[in-house]
Amino acid sequence: MNKINAIYVSLLALIISVACAAVCMTKCNKAAPVAETAAPAAAPVVSADVETIRTVLNNNPEIVFDAMQRYQIQQEEARQKAAAEKIKQNIKEITEYEGAAVIGNPNGSITIVEFFDFSCGFCHRLYPALKNIVAKNNDVRLVLRELTFLGPVSDYAAKAALAAKEQGKYQELWSAMMENDGALSEAKIDELAANAGIDVAKMKADMNSAKVLKTIQDTADLANTIEIRGVPTMILDGQILQTLDEGEIQRRIDAMKNK
Repeated sequence: MNKINAIYVSLLALIISVACAAVCMTKCNKAAPVAETAAPAAAPVVSADVETIRTVLNNNPEIVFDAMQRYQIQQEEARQKAAAEKIKQNIKEITEYEGAAVIGNPNGSITIVEFFDFSCGFCHRLYPALKNIVAKNNDVRLVLRELTFLGPVSDYAAKAALAAKEQGKYQELWSAMMENDGALSEAKIDELAANAGIDVAKMKADMNSAKVLKTIQDTADLANTIEIRGVPTMILDGQILQTLDEGEIQRRIDAMKNK
């Protein structure tokens, strides 16, 4: 049974259970009251057939909606709890990975980790907010973890940035690619690198070094372990944060400062 079928079966079972409970309550409410002096009676056994359940659901369609809504809430709460536990188990790998680039204060007391893809439009939209956050908060260190979800150009860009890091130019190329208008291409990345003062020949040589390839693979493995399925995804104070709103990020930071 695949995951989708399992969800449908669970939902159906939940709906039937709720419907049966509703039938039970309806029938129990109609039962004659027991005299105060009588001995406690055993709970009535109610059998709800398919037609009765159908009638209840037809007359009370909100039961289905409410049941599905509760199920979705329960599933999301369980997912968040599991994600928080995985993040806790891997927090050092997430925040202190040696191969990752750090923007802002490298010794900052507040760490934001962004999993991103250079080809991701939403990541480009988040970039100005993160740039402003780093500029406004001298105790923030921004750790960048490159993913390559969106194909060969994403892979080339991630490798180029990490190779530029070997020349002390990661931030320059990161900013240039994130501020670039239009789609990235290998030729455009090379052009941006050259304009940022990067030795492009050396960058290309370093892009396929064991160090760069290991960093790319380690980040992909980590994202899989903590179940990151989309970008941009930030981790702040041990929690997943997915927003493009600078104000929301700043509110989370302020809450950490006020603990």
